[in-house]
Amino acid sequence: MHATVMHGPGDVRYEAVEDPKILKPTDAIIKLSATCICGSDLWPYRGLQPQDGPAHMGHEYCGVVVEVGSEVRTVKPGQFVVGSFCLSDNTCPHCQFGFQSSCEQREFMTGAQAPYARVPLADGTLVATEEMPDAGMIPHMLAVSDVLGTGWYGAVAANVREGGTVVVVGDGAVGLMGVMAASQLGAGRIIAMSRHESRSALARDFGATDIVGERGKDGVARIMDLTDGVGADSVIEAVGMAQSMQQAMGVCRPGGTIGYVGVPHGVSFDGGQLFFKQQRMLGGPAPVRRFLPDLMDRVLQGRIEPGRVFDLTLPIADVAEGYRAMDERRAIKTMLRVEE
Repeated sequence: MHATVMHGPGDVRYEAVEDPKILKPTDAIIKLSATCICGSDLWPYRGLQPQDGPAHMGHEYCGVVVEVGSEVRTVKPGQFVVGSFCLSDNTCPHCQFGFQSSCEQREFMTGAQAPYARVPLADGTLVATEEMPDAGMIPHMLAVSDVLGTGWYGAVAANVREGGTVVVVGDGAVGLMGVMAASQLGAGRIIAMSRHESRSALARDFGATDIVGERGKDGVARIMDLTDGVGADSVIEAVGMAQSMQQAMGVCRPGGTIGYVGVPHGVSFDGGQLFFKQQRMLGGPAPVRRFLPDLMDRVLQGRIEPGRVFDLTLPIADVAEGYRAMDERRAIKTMLRVEE
């Protein structure tokens, strides 16, 4: 088959590779219904993350099981499934505590920007639907596998509560999903930091009550003004840069909580600042598996439409253009159609 391979910064190719095979008895092979490009894929694409040789890309996926290993019990060929980018057994102490992204057997999904993919630890990673979703559901189910699950974790980690005030730092796909999650969890006020018209509009559709376009100290001052000098109860940090983390800490009230889900690049902390800010912080790789059943149900019931975050859809053979579009901010998130 052909699949997406990144050979170096800016060099993404759709090229012939070996078909995925069952390597362990806990594996499954799925035929992808669709796949997509993640914002985190742009770090190596931009040369900001080291890469050791060509890499098979893609960790967001949904599709139909075509083959399972001899020890797989919870999914079977012919079922539609959604999985997490963090592969987990869902049985170890960390999984049982709700942190499947720190599973004792954790692996990270790769090779999903392709027509077929191998999913290790299938029993603990994949969740099947009772019936085959129709074509219109596919973008929404695909979004659940990472970007919605990550935004949702950001909101949960930020301790979003009924009636609370939430600030979302970052207007990429994860930030927009954080807005949706905060709305679903009952936040009374959701302030999205965005200065891009299309993203601001989508943030409002997803539940944002206020849009703040300023950045840095001006952004912090604007939010403090909006909250009468108090700050936000919950802050979702969805970028991972030093400035975005400083903004998050700058707008979070004492005793408030920051949920940080942006992969960190150049972020550091000062002990004195942490001490006197008196802010809770929780984040890291999202334990998407914890949320999959609930989020899949919300999608299937028509309560949420996270797939709206895909504002560009291309044939998977045009994956290089999908990367360029996201890198140049011509697209929020690119969905790739998997051809028959």
